[in-house]
Amino acid sequence: MFEQSGRSAAITGAGGGLGRDIALQLAAKGYVVFGTAFTPDEVQALKDASGGRVSLVICDITKPEAVKAWAGGVSDALGGAGLDLLINNAGILTPGPIEVLPLDAIHREFDVNVFGALSVINAYLPALRKARGRIVQISTWTASVPLPFNGPSGASKAAMEVFTAVYRAELKNFGVDFVVAAAGNMKTGGPAKTAAALARVADAMTFEQREIYGQTFGKFATRLNSMQSNGLDSASAAKRVIELAEQVPAPSRAPVGADADEMLRAAREKPDAELDALRLKVVGLG
Repeated sequence: MFEQSGRSAAITGAGGGLGRDIALQLAAKGYVVFGTAFTPDEVQALKDASGGRVSLVICDITKPEAVKAWAGGVSDALGGAGLDLLINNAGILTPGPIEVLPLDAIHREFDVNVFGALSVINAYLPALRKARGRIVQISTWTASVPLPFNGPSGASKAAMEVFTAVYRAELKNFGVDFVVAAAGNMKTGGPAKTAAALARVADAMTFEQREIYGQTFGKFATRLNSMQSNGLDSASAAKRVIELAEQVPAPSRAPVGADADEMLRAAREKPDAELDALRLKVVGLG
C-alpha cells in the first residue's frame, strides 16, 4: 500500500539498481518521486511498479541543458512547494590500471560522477532552498580507502565528498542539509556490469600491458566480483539510504553496509602504512 506524506524526492539513476529500490521505497512511504532513467522500458516499468507515484524521464546528467529541463519540469510539477529530497545516485565505474586506462575513460567517469552530479545539485538548489530540503550524495568507502585498479571511482567520489563539505557550509544558512552515504559492496545490479567492465579492460590490454598487469589485475577482478556478489542486497541498501535521508539531525557522513562501516573506521584510525597494507589485502594482493 502507498501512503501519502506530501513530501517529494528526485533521484538520479532511478531506472535500475539501487536508485530503483530507493524510488520504490520512497513512493511506498508517501513521497512523490521524480527520477532519471536510461531507457523507455525503465520508465514504464517503474511507473507500473509504483502505481504512478514515480515519474521518470530519460536524462543524460552530463548534458547541462537536459538536467535543467528535468529540474524545471519537476519544479513546475511541485508548484510552490519546493523539493524535499535530492538523492544523487547516478554513477559509473571504470576499473583498471591507471597506466592502461585511456584518459578519455577517466574523463568520462568524472563527467558523470562529478560534473554531472554538480549540474544536478545546482539545478535543484532553488527548489531545495524553498523547502529547506536535503541532499544525499551516494559515495563509496573507496573515496576514503582507495583501492588499486579502482582509481577513477575512488578519486571521482572523493572529489564529490570535497564538494559536499563545501556545499554543506555554503547552504547552512538556507537550511539545506547535505549527507554523504558511503556505500560498501552491494548486490544492486552492479556486479554484472562490473564483471563486464573488468573483462573489457583485460581484453583490451596489449601484450606488454598484460605482462605487467595481467596477473595482479586478474586477482583484483576475481576479488572484486566476489565482494560485490556477496554485498548488501539492494532493498536493504535502499532502506539504509532512506534512513540517512530522514535522520534528524542530518549526519554529515554515514556508511551503507557493514564493510563500509569497517573501512571508514580504518580510514580514521589506521596510519598510512597500515592502510597501504590493507588496500592490497582487500583486493587479494597482500
